[in-house]
Amino acid sequence: MMEHRVLGRTGLRVSRLCLGTMSFGGDADAAESARMYAACREAGINFFDCADQYNKGRSEEILGALVRGHRDEVLIATKCFNPTGNDINARGASRRHVSRALEASLKRLGTDRVELLFLHHHDALTPLDEQMRAIEDLVRAGKVLYPAVSNYAAWQTQAALAVQERHGWARLQAIQPMYNLVKRQAEVELLPMAAANGLAVFPYSPAGGGLLSGKYQEKTAQGRLVTNKMYTQRYGEPWMHDVAARFSGFCKEKGMHPMSAAVAWVAAHPAVTAPIIGARSLAQLQASLDSLKIAMTPALRAEMAALSRTPPPATDRSEEASS
Repeated sequence: MMEHRVLGRTGLRVSRLCLGTMSFGGDADAAESARMYAACREAGINFFDCADQYNKGRSEEILGALVRGHRDEVLIATKCFNPTGNDINARGASRRHVSRALEASLKRLGTDRVELLFLHHHDALTPLDEQMRAIEDLVRAGKVLYPAVSNYAAWQTQAALAVQERHGWARLQAIQPMYNLVKRQAEVELLPMAAANGLAVFPYSPAGGGLLSGKYQEKTAQGRLVTNKMYTQRYGEPWMHDVAARFSGFCKEKGMHPMSAAVAWVAAHPAVTAPIIGARSLAQLQASLDSLKIAMTPALRAEMAALSRTPPPATDRSEEASS
């Protein structure tokens, strides 16, 4: 049976895994997307993450078609910030763009509201008061139920919460940071900050864009880490590939699929609500779903963490970490 966690302070219960739909309409056509969606629903997943940027809106269109007929049984999150057109103002977190972007997302999704709207990135050009007011307007209109942010630093998130508290606005309920065995910066401030504020945490890239899946140990392997510049840069440091190799060997010894173990490791952090999983096909997705079968004890998690680099503490007083 699927385990559930409470989403922030909303009282809503969300499945222990969230399906990210970035591949819908891109690497996965409509038919394959439908197969992955059905497998997730059968596994008990009730939370689906999307963004207006994914495949130029096609991901939202496919997801919207898939939830038709049982919309009230699922929770949908979408995101805005990235360019949606050539116009200079068709981007960012201004009130103008956020309102227009959300209207377009609702139309593609075929729904009257989304449970969560994530601001996809912090907008350096728009003051936090304006960013939070942009979502507040949509909350009051009933088109967004809960505000959320993705890729914000801990201080930016805390400052946003202060703005909302000062104005009496609906507070943030979730964050979406990058977090995996080779990208552990979130452990330093983001995850403790979220726990202290009762924020849900939905980490993306729990398998490091596929780096931790084990397939890149083959020199002829193809995938995002080879063909996508962003991922090549993000996971291009040699030590990360060394960690991936050690992790793959460790999983083989323990009889675990590396993808399953990578997702389970992220899910086991006490501040994490649900990792966001994704895939190009149902066959690829299965390993992430199988993460639910792994009993990730504190001892096993610590063993896996020891294969990677632990980030320094926020104060840089590393001598206190072992005291």
